[in-house]
Amino acid sequence: MLFGPTIAGSLPKPGWLAETGKLWPRWRLEGEDLDRAKRDAALIWIKEQEDAGIETVSDGEQFRTHFVHGFLETVQGIDWSLKTRMGIRDNRYFVDVPTVTGKPRRSRPVHRDEAAFCRLHTRNGLKFTLPGPMTICDTLADGHFGRRADMAMAFAEILNEEALELEAEGVDTIQFDEPAFNVFTDDVREWGIAALERAARGLRCATAVHICYGYGIEANVKWKETLGAEWRQYEAIFPAINGSSIRQVSLECANSRVPISLIELLPDKELLVGAIDVASNTVETAEEVAATIAEASRHADAARIFPCTNCGMAPLSRDVASGKLRALGAGAALARARRGS
Repeated sequence: MLFGPTIAGSLPKPGWLAETGKLWPRWRLEGEDLDRAKRDAALIWIKEQEDAGIETVSDGEQFRTHFVHGFLETVQGIDWSLKTRMGIRDNRYFVDVPTVTGKPRRSRPVHRDEAAFCRLHTRNGLKFTLPGPMTICDTLADGHFGRRADMAMAFAEILNEEALELEAEGVDTIQFDEPAFNVFTDDVREWGIAALERAARGLRCATAVHICYGYGIEANVKWKETLGAEWRQYEAIFPAINGSSIRQVSLECANSRVPISLIELLPDKELLVGAIDVASNTVETAEEVAATIAEASRHADAARIFPCTNCGMAPLSRDVASGKLRALGAGAALARARRGS
């Protein structure tokens, strides 16, 4: 499908499942009741995405509280009781984070059964998201390795174990979320892409890296205000990413100061073009989404463009997120109609 839409990752959790409007929500249930509620929430969002015309759907990260820590909570080598105050995204905001005390190992498959459940309940393409190695290192305190590159490669190994299992359950696209790529651009070139490729080693399904300017939280909004008239962080990393083995790149475009022309630096990649602003409660129109797709089409082959959200929508209300999904699907359909497809 030309301009087949997908989403970057998270969707809001229903109020009966977890706290709403938060990036680190607490569950409202426990045990088997919680497991059942997570599956129910995933089903709701799969159906909402399908009804909106989203070609490649996801679980909306309904099975985890946070896109990074939700994956890591069963990983050995992390002391969750040893909290360290740490600046996230180069000190953009500060959080008490758990501390790495040894080589990370999975105690069990993390999302395998969840992916199998989602595969059973949709005939659409299925995407599953995982935190990228560099972003994991920017969300945990290092009490063991002494060098971020070494820590990232160790986490890349267990991410690869997980990704291969997800692929075996029928996942069509595995996306690694790397918002830290937009902050530590020198590290991206020195070791970040190598760690990312280690995480994706051996995968035959589509692979993607998501690089955004963050959720629409206050710290990110204030940071964006310091970036000037144009946001050109992508310019420093796209050439290196284009030379990598990763197939797709997910980027932020809608209501943004990112020059869409920067996608010309990714001539060999499929482009998940952010056409939905997740930092606003305003629901886009189909016309606005189609306009973003049309602008992207001026700089890349239409066949390589897949409209997407700028980032996850976890902090938004359920109604707003649903409206944005419908706008994304309708805008993609409008763009296809205008090209006679």
